[in-house]
Amino acid sequence: MTFANTQFKFSPYMLAIPLYGVLSLWIVYWIEIKYHLNFNNFGIYPRQIKGLRGIIFGPFIHGDIKHLYHNSIPLFVLSLCVLYFYKDIAFKILIWGTLSTGLLTWIIARPSYHIGASGVIYMLFSFVFFSGVIRQYFRLIAVSLLVIFLYGSMVWYLLPVKDDISWEGHTAGFVVGIILAVIYRKHGPQKFKYDWEKHDYEKDEFDLLFDEDGQIKSSYDDNEH
Repeated sequence: MTFANTQFKFSPYMLAIPLYGVLSLWIVYWIEIKYHLNFNNFGIYPRQIKGLRGIIFGPFIHGDIKHLYHNSIPLFVLSLCVLYFYKDIAFKILIWGTLSTGLLTWIIARPSYHIGASGVIYMLFSFVFFSGVIRQYFRLIAVSLLVIFLYGSMVWYLLPVKDDISWEGHTAGFVVGIILAVIYRKHGPQKFKYDWEKHDYEKDEFDLLFDEDGQIKSSYDDNEH
């Protein structure tokens, strides 16, 4: 299988943005520990006006070091994938995907503070995976399956398996990722079309050797006789 526009070029910002993003999560957590603060009330609180601020601040806040650690690596890997394969729309995916995930969580979630970057991770995972399926771009699917292999338990957390885990945020991110994959299906790497797959009126030199009845054209002009 071949694809058009697959000449991907790596640039330093593709690595820097995910790195700084993950680093910012650790800095926020360090500030909480250093100064004995608790930013949980800046998370998403569903269906209350004050809870809307969590759409912006919630992804940066984590309950403990384990929560932060488990979010850091997949967030870095999936952000890097989006920036590498979809560099023209990467910021749209990251920004609109994060905001939409937060808003949907605010609408559907239980009355509680919802914090952490998990919703963003599920959004990125869903976008990368379903974009690969829609385009039949198996390199992207392979990356997503690798994340599943490393973090296979994440799939289960789309369901309410634990009371202290925001499965609503995970589900919101997963749904938003699918929607973005459909909306931006014509952006990024596309399946290559061979000559025989193009429009019928586009004929090559071989086609020009035959007339409309399928007979081989004469190499001379009939008017000469």
